[in-house]
Amino acid sequence: MSNSPPPYDSLLFISFGGPEGPDDVMPFLENVLRGKNVPRERMLEVAEHYNHFGGVSPINEQNRELIAALKSAFAEAGIELPIYWGNRNWDPLLPATLAEMRDQGHQRALAFFTSMFSCYSGCRQYRENIAAARAEAGEGAPAVEKLRFGFNHPGFIEAMGDRVREAMEQLAAKTPQAPQLVFTAHSIPFSMSDNADYEKQLRESCRLVAEAVDVADWKLVYQSRSGPPQQPWLDPDVCDYLKEGHELGELKAVVVVPIGFISDHMEVMFDLDEEAAELCESIGLPMARAGTVGTHPAYVKMIVDLVRERLQPGPENPRTALGELGPWHDVCPSNCCLYPQQRRPAAAGAGATNSGAGPGRPAPGN
Repeated sequence: MSNSPPPYDSLLFISFGGPEGPDDVMPFLENVLRGKNVPRERMLEVAEHYNHFGGVSPINEQNRELIAALKSAFAEAGIELPIYWGNRNWDPLLPATLAEMRDQGHQRALAFFTSMFSCYSGCRQYRENIAAARAEAGEGAPAVEKLRFGFNHPGFIEAMGDRVREAMEQLAAKTPQAPQLVFTAHSIPFSMSDNADYEKQLRESCRLVAEAVDVADWKLVYQSRSGPPQQPWLDPDVCDYLKEGHELGELKAVVVVPIGFISDHMEVMFDLDEEAAELCESIGLPMARAGTVGTHPAYVKMIVDLVRERLQPGPENPRTALGELGPWHDVCPSNCCLYPQQRRPAAAGAGATNSGAGPGRPAPGN
């Protein structure tokens, strides 16, 4: 009898989840924040972000669009894997999805996370949620193996480059000033970033996208931080950076690029399209916001490539990556993305810049 595992027979599309109406908002946030010491007042504050948009998170509809694009791309590529969707925090929830997969005879699935960068919230917590969901689904739940992260895959860089060029064209209609590219990602606590490759991967993606659009002036900043003020998180904050850089005369025009997000969901819409845009308008700083990759054909093809290289490993399906970090691992080491929640002094945190330009909420994974 062979001890080899069964072939991959499905793709599990895993995302964060989000409310789809006002009645869902508080139950959703209670799921997200369960076990965390978050004051009720903070939860209500975050709820208002969702209520500002009718209580509907855009992430679910964007996931439906990406899944539909993937199904078409799989059919075109001859990949015969049914796609199932499970969320970590709202319907369709992972345990129910895994039970459905088991009941339909699936034994071994590849998993695509709607997260492009390694940290506890963007990688290890997904894997913990999968393990818990398999246990809840019960005996016979399929094994689940993640695809590697594509932060430096040519398809991701091409898609982000196109989004940046589109924003640069929009900005050129407002001002002749050459913009700085201000890349944003979800801030995380230092105690999380110290045990992950989050910053390293982000800097590499930023550098590759900036090179792709032939812009030398760029900066990596952060957004959407939460948690107590005494807990240090990655900085600078995007709004602080824009305000201070403009006051110092170092920022004349900016393209804000939400590189840490694959779709225009709540943090992008509220923190960038509302708060950052209003700030820039109030201080007279010309700004355009680049789109996220969404269903860009190059990004969809990237996911197809990541699946194909696992289905048929070998020289016919090379593990492609740009830059110096190379293709990321498929199987995470045992100590990957640990989150000990220990604190270190706030002075150690800073955003990454290529030239020294400019002044010195739930975490990512959605």
